Amino acid sequence: MLRFFAAALLSATLLSACATLTGVAPEAQLMPDTKATATLVDLPPPSKPLDVAVYEFPDLTGQAKPNPNFAEYSRAVTQGAAAVLVDVLTTAGNGSWFHVAERNGLKDLVQERTLIENTRRAYSGGGAPLPPVRFAGLLLEGGIIGYDSDFITGGAGAKFFGIGDGVQYRSDVVTVNLRAVSVASGEVLASVTTTKQIFSYQNEISGYGYTAPLHLLELDAGVSHNDPGQFAVREAIELAVYSLIVNGIKSNLWHLKDRALEPGLLGSFLTNYVAPVQPATLAASKDTGPVNQ
Repeated sequence: MLRFFAAALLSATLLSACATLTGVAPEAQLMPDTKATATLVDLPPPSKPLDVAVYEFPDLTGQAKPNPNFAEYSRAVTQGAAAVLVDVLTTAGNGSWFHVAERNGLKDLVQERTLIENTRRAYSGGGAPLPPVRFAGLLLEGGIIGYDSDFITGGAGAKFFGIGDGVQYRSDVVTVNLRAVSVASGEVLASVTTTKQIFSYQNEISGYGYTAPLHLLELDAGVSHNDPGQFAVREAIELAVYSLIVNGIKSNLWHLKDRALEPGLLGSFLTNYVAPVQPATLAASKDTGPVNQ
């Protein structure tokens, strides 16, 4: 009987908590910051903002949303990564790093400008011409190049006299590539690749007991959490933009307005985001020798 009351109490507590959480839908809110947002926003300003354009940033994985029960036709990652990249670019260094030229909706932009010019000619005798459209010195190319589901899976659980709980977890990995291409020469000036794990877990508690001879009562409750895929893609893109800026500084492609801050920025990047080369890996690379002999 004690086992039955314990199971009932635990399950009732979890069920009431779930009812409280799902009883009222939360209000709409702005996209919350990721772990990489502050690092990108707090970048020191550049010596000169970069004129960039993003035509597309496609999903190159071809991966459908993972589902162990039936075939899914929804994509595993967002199809609007170009919009995410543009939004991230406008936040770099509090908006000081990039002048982003609209290219994803270029057809609509040209059509609207043509409409304005035709209307002015028809009703105002021409009027003042529109200013020229901003050109881009750099094209930002790349895309979502990898999605590995069930990168890590596992779980644990225990029961005692029919009462217990268990947890299961799973981790997927999304990979993003971003490169800066010179419009003047077509040369790839810098290229970076970043990854981000998408973590999901499920916690369940259960218990059973006999309420009467031959009458078995079993109670179950649980809760699960899934990291939103678009948050993971945004964080990977934020880190890619940050890495592209730092690599450009390192290669003397562009510089900070206060160049005295560059050594500290490069050192912080190496400390926080670049994994040290292991001695065994370094020794293996030395033993390999030239590729073409």
